[in-house]
Order: sequence, then structure tokens, then C-alpha cells
Amino acid sequence: MPYVNIKITREGATPEQKARLIQGATQLLVDVLGKNPKTTIVVIDEVDTDNWGVAGESISLRRARGE
Repeated sequence: MPYVNIKITREGATPEQKARLIQGATQLLVDVLGKNPKTTIVVIDEVDTDNWGVAGESISLRRARGE
């Protein structure tokens, strides 16, 4: 039973985009590893940009600078 955890920043991914991520991750496991899609679990966690850091800074600060 494969379990995939996708983490993205909470910046407005639409339900349709999330559905495509779930479908795509599931299909990737089917195609590459021959896994059963009926037992494949995909979870999307959305993280506030204040709680996600890169290079010692929060994404919120980086976005404020235009990065």
C-alpha cells in the first residue's frame, strides 16, 4: 500500500490542481512500480508560508522581497 505525502505552500492551489496531483502521483506509482491504484494513498499537506523556510528564511519573507 503506497503512501505519498505531497507538501505545498498554502498559496491557492485549486481543487482541480490538487486532483491532478493525486491522479498523477497515483499513476506514476502504477507506471513505474506496478502498484495497485486502489490501495495507493496520496495526501496533500498545505503549509502556511510562515511555517516553511528556505535558506534560513520563511517563504513569507522571500515572497515579500519578490523571490
